[in-house]
Amino acid sequence: MLNLKLTKKQRSLFLRILIALFSFIVLFVISRIFNLEMVFNEPIGWLFPCLLWLIIYLFIGYNVIIKALRNIFYGQFLDENFLMLIASLGAFALGIVNAVNGKTAEGFDEAVAVIIFYQVGQLFESIATEKSRKSISDLINIRPDYANLITNGEVEQVFPEDVEVGANIVIYPGEKIPLDCTVIKGSSSIDCKALTGESLPVDVTENSLLISGCVNLTSELVCVVNKNFYDSTVSKILELVENSSDKKSKAENFIAKFAKYYTPIVIFLAILTALIPSFVTGNWQVWIYRALSFLVVSCPCALVISVPMTFFVALGKASKKYVLVKGSNYLELLAKANIFVFDKTGTITTGEFEIEEIYPPDRKEEILQLAATAENNSSHPIAIPICNAYTGKILSGFSLTNFAGYGVMAKKDEVTILCGNKKLLEKFGLQKYIVNNKPNAIYVIKNNELVGYITLSDRIKSEVNGVIASLIKENCHCVMLTGDTTENAQKVANKCKINHFKAELLPQDKVSEVENLLQNKRAKDILCFIGDGINDAPVLMRSDIGIAMGGIGSDAAIEASDVVLMRDNINDLITAKKIAKSAIKIVKQNIIFSLTIKIAILILSFFGITNMWFSIFGDVGVAVIAILNALRVGK
Repeated sequence: MLNLKLTKKQRSLFLRILIALFSFIVLFVISRIFNLEMVFNEPIGWLFPCLLWLIIYLFIGYNVIIKALRNIFYGQFLDENFLMLIASLGAFALGIVNAVNGKTAEGFDEAVAVIIFYQVGQLFESIATEKSRKSISDLINIRPDYANLITNGEVEQVFPEDVEVGANIVIYPGEKIPLDCTVIKGSSSIDCKALTGESLPVDVTENSLLISGCVNLTSELVCVVNKNFYDSTVSKILELVENSSDKKSKAENFIAKFAKYYTPIVIFLAILTALIPSFVTGNWQVWIYRALSFLVVSCPCALVISVPMTFFVALGKASKKYVLVKGSNYLELLAKANIFVFDKTGTITTGEFEIEEIYPPDRKEEILQLAATAENNSSHPIAIPICNAYTGKILSGFSLTNFAGYGVMAKKDEVTILCGNKKLLEKFGLQKYIVNNKPNAIYVIKNNELVGYITLSDRIKSEVNGVIASLIKENCHCVMLTGDTTENAQKVANKCKINHFKAELLPQDKVSEVENLLQNKRAKDILCFIGDGINDAPVLMRSDIGIAMGGIGSDAAIEASDVVLMRDNINDLITAKKIAKSAIKIVKQNIIFSLTIKIAILILSFFGITNMWFSIFGDVGVAVIAILNALRVGK
């Protein structure tokens, strides 16, 4: 917090506090050494110290007075400014009453101390808020200022909002990409760190898709715009971030309602404290002083400030970790989430195939050579790992015929190679070679004779096992839903240690499965669905919390989900849950700590055991401690 650069307003308040505090200490020491009331003749000698204290009071507290009076004018006077004004002016009034009655004019220093330390609390709150806001504003800084629109061969700078889909723009080195677009000329390196946390630049060439908000690093690019500004990735993210504080948690709503009723009750109790014992004992000064102390300590600053700030800090910490949360209500739910339903492809697995087995192993090189020869010119997801696995010489001169959904036939002279699934074998009457327990095998046939087969598996993300283990350790129930075959789903579930899964599901089947889980869960259970945010949009919306993987560039993710893991890293789920749990823990600590200290000092003040200095600690001291505690979220 100390490294945070202060704003102009914060510097001004900090300087006023320093001057006021120095003046307070000097005057306090002088008043204890010399009797300032004797500087001028009695009986108005008390006016001199009163005036000195009043100057410091007005210097440090003029904005509190203005806010309190303005709120009174607008009918919203029951806030902490009003309480501070009444308590401090009341202390001044008591000092004046004592002086007029020939007693020592006490209370001026306490009145000034109330305002000084209240301003200290306000400064701490402002700095803490600014620090949290900076984490979020780092994301908001991805907003592009302009786009270089190409019109009739000329380039002009326009607002991104004014560029239409299909228009051509040029992006110079060092500029932010203003809109989602496709490269039509040039090649460059792109810095995606602000959006995805990717530390290394991404190389792009013609036909590469560019995401708005990233930065062009090395070379000039000419691009065609795919989406208008309000539908672009950067706009969606900015909208999400800027609105994240609008959806409040139950704890925040409770504190807002609590403060609404708490303040008038406190004022009513303070009035009773001043009047009833005074009528009974006749000692008005004592009981009015205790009532003023009561007002100071009962100010709800610690609760009203620290609870929303804790969630605000949590949202900022999550943003810094590239996790976008749409509101503190979802943080509260995420902290309690104990049922995690995962989509498979794109969430648990990468969606890219890798070779699992080549059979028979003694003919591995021959099988790979024939398969790579047949699949060489294909961009099919199955062809890519096969071609990457073979590093030898690919046979040339073959004519290729593709059978969609079946496989490929490569033919040259008297040699015919078939490479495909069991449907391809059935098409050519070679079903005798089908291995029943290998439903996803890719068969390699040469001149109607089986050479061998290759089995592929969807690559599991390296971090998944640790994430699942961490959730299970917290007694969370993990489920996997997928449209893939039961055999493939079983393999993935076994590797990831997921006990429950459902396979061969259509998108509407996933919704039904989630509905069943929601109906059968206990009232306190929270169901969280994690998917890739495209075909899983209906399920993301239906679950208690929808978390989208790889949300950058996916409208469905940002629209349908409650949380977006921008780096497409499932580890960030654990990070987000830790931040959420930390926020809830600190909220509870601040509520219990604040109420305990305040109630204790209220009781002590009523019986005259403590004075207003204790009350100042009960207000400002507790508020500062609660604010500092809020900054611990996520640590």
